[in-house]
Amino acid sequence: MITGHTTSLLLAGVQATLAVPAKASVIVWAQEPAVPNIFAPASTPAYHIYHLSLFVLGICAVIFTVVGTLLTYAVIKFRRRPDDDGREPPQIYGSNQVELAWTVIPVLIVVVLFLAAARVIHAVEDARMPPGATEVTAVGHQFWWEYRYPQYGFTTANELHVPVSDRERPTPTHLTLLSADVSHSFWVPKLAGKTDLIPNRTNSMWIDPHTAGVYVGQCAQYCGTQHAKMLLRVIVESREDFDKWVAHQKSGAVESPAVMEGRRVFQTTACVNCHTVDGTNAKGTFGPDLTHLMSRETLAAGATTNTRDNLRLWIKDPEAIKPGSLMPAMQLSEQEIDAVTDYLMTLH
Repeated sequence: MITGHTTSLLLAGVQATLAVPAKASVIVWAQEPAVPNIFAPASTPAYHIYHLSLFVLGICAVIFTVVGTLLTYAVIKFRRRPDDDGREPPQIYGSNQVELAWTVIPVLIVVVLFLAAARVIHAVEDARMPPGATEVTAVGHQFWWEYRYPQYGFTTANELHVPVSDRERPTPTHLTLLSADVSHSFWVPKLAGKTDLIPNRTNSMWIDPHTAGVYVGQCAQYCGTQHAKMLLRVIVESREDFDKWVAHQKSGAVESPAVMEGRRVFQTTACVNCHTVDGTNAKGTFGPDLTHLMSRETLAAGATTNTRDNLRLWIKDPEAIKPGSLMPAMQLSEQEIDAVTDYLMTLH
């Protein structure tokens, strides 16, 4: 399995978001997302990585201090003095003790770091999932996330909901990672190290968040124009709230007579070729499932908040929010855009 658990030790944040054109200035955020931080772990895999990172940083600090001290000593001790006659100092060749020291000590350091990293990788990669584990299949697309819940029989997008895990009786979430197109990487720093999603290959990882809340992350493998806006949101809930969310997601889309015109426009355009809405002729899988679109806090894989104005702009001109996204502008009239927006707003 190709993973990036150990490389995440040296990273403290996600990649910067690409600039948005001026015409997207109408986007309004309800609140700024929390900054991911590997030094504030909230899940067992992240704790393993956190403690390993402190160990590695400690060894590096000792090496830096020793080398810096010796270098400073040499610079001061053997600096050029006013009374120097310019002659070359006596040359000393060969010191078995010194050569042995600078060979053996680095080898021992490398062995220790290797064993420490191997121990953490083994603890994370070979952990056995208990019977009560939640199973989720995460599929990376350009540039959004698809989440399938095979235990419950539904699919959602971009916002991963998982139950909180009790430290005494862990109930982890096991993630099967697939790619629909190019290489991606799943990384939520507070929950686990990064793991790649590779075409035609199945990888996996697991998380067991100990505290409810919203954890943010990033696709950490360059996957195209909007890689920087392929964001991750993991919503950790109590078991009761998670079960309520599951029951809601399993229900069909709400039909409202007040938005029949918008539903008609939606079902008679190419939207149905890419998106799914239960109970309609929309069965596409190229784009996110929209059955419960308005139950999500964000649009376009975290690029903006899920408000009516942003949703309308997303339908009218996706490039205004996410340049380079694969969602086309449908060239609808203003009235049709309003009707479709009203219809999608009912999909809670």
